Amino acid sequence: MNVRIKWLRNQFNSLNIDGMIVSNPVNVRYLTGLSEEGFLILAPKENIFVTDSRYIESVNRKLTIDDEIIAYNVKDLSKYDYEAIFMTNENVGFEENYVTYEKYKNLLQTYQVNFVETENLIENQRIVKDEEEIQNIRKACEITDNAFNYIINNISEGMTEKEVAFEIEKHMLLNGADGIAFDFIVAFGENTSMPHYVPSDRKVKKGDIIQFDIGCKYNGYCSDFSRVVFVEEMYDKYKEVYDFVLEEQKKTSSALKLGANVKTVIKDRETDFKLKNYDVLHAFGHGVGLDIHETPVLRSNKDYILKENTVIAIEPGVYFSGKFGIRIEDTFLVTRNEAISLTKSSKDYTIIKLK
Repeated sequence: MNVRIKWLRNQFNSLNIDGMIVSNPVNVRYLTGLSEEGFLILAPKENIFVTDSRYIESVNRKLTIDDEIIAYNVKDLSKYDYEAIFMTNENVGFEENYVTYEKYKNLLQTYQVNFVETENLIENQRIVKDEEEIQNIRKACEITDNAFNYIINNISEGMTEKEVAFEIEKHMLLNGADGIAFDFIVAFGENTSMPHYVPSDRKVKKGDIIQFDIGCKYNGYCSDFSRVVFVEEMYDKYKEVYDFVLEEQKKTSSALKLGANVKTVIKDRETDFKLKNYDVLHAFGHGVGLDIHETPVLRSNKDYILKENTVIAIEPGVYFSGKFGIRIEDTFLVTRNEAISLTKSSKDYTIIKLK
């Protein structure tokens, strides 16, 4: 049997459930490898993937006998079929943090069972990555590094933020990425002061600072990466902030190792910010995997003990409204001794020349 489904079924006794309905498409992919639209039913006697006519052929091509999953076209399932999946009054797990109230009512009406919250069971299992997952993330990081190094050598005078973002995405797709991991941030000059900025028609010019926040997917797994570069020259006002942000990332990555408490580590970093009178506008990082934002979140209110082979993005940033901002981010693998960066691009001062 599929090892991840077998693991999940082994949790049923502790949750006092007889089966489970998995609706979150990321969790479905984690359990089955299927990215097609649909949902997974783990019934007492069988595993069922329910999809529709657009995807049924694709799903059946991917599934093997070893998967022990039966695929159904939703239109072929009658009310009788649904009622036969579970016995009346069985306890069935569902994903309470994903299912809407409307979907929950429909589930109750369809299955006539007792639904039990599963408390992020699958998401918590996804925190620690196996070797295949780590290799997929490594490849996503490699593609991201290559795209970044390509673009900083190919920004032309008069290019807009939108055009630069497009060129990065194109480079990733042409070099093996499934797609982008999130909407890119490419910000010039004063726009770098906004942590979650949307690229505009603002044109690059001499003296600009450029903030990149980019990442891609490879076999469904994400990378996350941020750098700033300087156009033609680097002003002194940027150096102190850049050095501080880089040092904070180094301190964080060396401390976030196996057994580290996220709360303690991030409290120390927040103290550093306060001593410099810098505001903390966002988390210092987050887990990365099939989702770009996963557990753990690197905040001082998160009392979480790190496990080996967790993948995290570490992204300290300092921002001055209407002026500029600097964020440095890498995707890291947590090991026994430290967090090791999977993105490798230089973090030295980088001054680019416009073509």
